[in-house]
Amino acid sequence: MRLPEEVKIVEVGPRDGLQNEPQLVPTGVKIDLINRLSRSGLKAIEATSFVSPKWVPQMADSRQVMEGIDRHKGVIYPVLTPNLQGLAAAIAAGATEVAVFGAASESFSQKNINCSIDQSLERFAPLITQATEQGIQVRGYVSCVLGCPYEGEVAQEQVARIARQLLDLGCYEISLGDTIGVGTPGRAQAMIDTVAAQVPVDRLAIHFHDTYGQALANVMACIEKGISIVDSSVAGLGGCPYASGAAGNLATEDLLYMLNGVGITTGVDIDALIEAGAFISSVLGRPSGSKVAQAIGRKEV
Repeated sequence: MRLPEEVKIVEVGPRDGLQNEPQLVPTGVKIDLINRLSRSGLKAIEATSFVSPKWVPQMADSRQVMEGIDRHKGVIYPVLTPNLQGLAAAIAAGATEVAVFGAASESFSQKNINCSIDQSLERFAPLITQATEQGIQVRGYVSCVLGCPYEGEVAQEQVARIARQLLDLGCYEISLGDTIGVGTPGRAQAMIDTVAAQVPVDRLAIHFHDTYGQALANVMACIEKGISIVDSSVAGLGGCPYASGAAGNLATEDLLYMLNGVGITTGVDIDALIEAGAFISSVLGRPSGSKVAQAIGRKEV
């Protein structure tokens, strides 16, 4: 078994994490959080989402966030853009990387973006073309890769097909998401094997939720298969509004602690990261969802 020397962490807390908060988070807090994360050494921070405020009120200030953050050299700030209108708004706000969000489950696709899987890919095609023509990279998400809250188990071949189509449409990177956190290491590895037969493994990222406490084990299992890009969320922020009972994302602090422990380079300062997690947790009025942050906090008491 040979582990990668480096792993790129894609921090999704400011978007995927905060979008589910019931109370609106002030724009200044979002900007402060992103700036703190930038100073920690993270190289990819998903900043916001250019969606209709009707559907995601928490992201109504996307333009102000993008215009207010301090952009660090060498750091990318991808944003979610579900349609051409969102893409135009993102470009106007200075976005240099965008993301589209699909699903491996027909039921989840209908609940999440109100169309079938094939219809979603048809919608993404002109967006991806337009973005790439303007020199903007597009990241593709595939949700429910190991299970769906409505359909149960999802066929791995379906995941591979959608990932391949996103690659063919022009996505430079495909993030495979266990949206409801039902995956286990063996199933995660089997899924990676199936998808990697269609998409080069260095173009694949993983995105695990920790509903059953399997996220870190699943990440390690996928890293053993050659994955070197991992999504995570500071303080374990997040969940899924269309997947009842889904726990938060894997906490970036916990991921970093594990990667440090096996000698994998990330370039991220764990102390700065823990401070950023403590900041947002304090604003939200609850303990951090990171076990590492909790353990360090107990030591300091």
